[in-house]
Amino acid sequence: MPTTTHAREHAPPKHGYTRDGMPVYEHTHRYAKHDTAAQRFNSAVGLKITVLVGTMWCAYIFAVIAFVSLPSTIEQHSATVLVLWLSSEFIQLVLLPIIIVGQNIQARAADARATKTFEDVKDARTKIEEAIDLLDIHTEGGLHDAVQVIVDAINKKSAAPGVAT
Repeated sequence: MPTTTHAREHAPPKHGYTRDGMPVYEHTHRYAKHDTAAQRFNSAVGLKITVLVGTMWCAYIFAVIAFVSLPSTIEQHSATVLVLWLSSEFIQLVLLPIIIVGQNIQARAADARATKTFEDVKDARTKIEEAIDLLDIHTEGGLHDAVQVIVDAINKKSAAPGVAT
């Protein structure tokens, strides 16, 4: 079994390993490094913040925060200041969580497609193994039986009285 850098890993990965030895886990947090206390802390904080910021509720809160500063920006009567507010206050604050939400949706869809592909490949592999087994002349119910019928027919024809061979 390939080795991993995950010290706290107890159960094997749900979906096995890649050809390069990378484990394929069901949950994102299993990919975070857990070797040291600092890595565990940083991974936990980073994942928690990403989960919290990556919501539409956070986008709404950021929009409200951005709009709080809009009146003072308008009072300055400067197009440059308004463009700066729009780009730095509003777009950056509001688009960040919206982009994360979109990426999360895309990631869930990609995970579902990858899981389905994995299951389909497993099913195809099983069916191919069964087909190969049926082609083996020693397998009962497969090519073995067809060969046996032919051999029996030849033996029956040879054993029939008065048949010239």
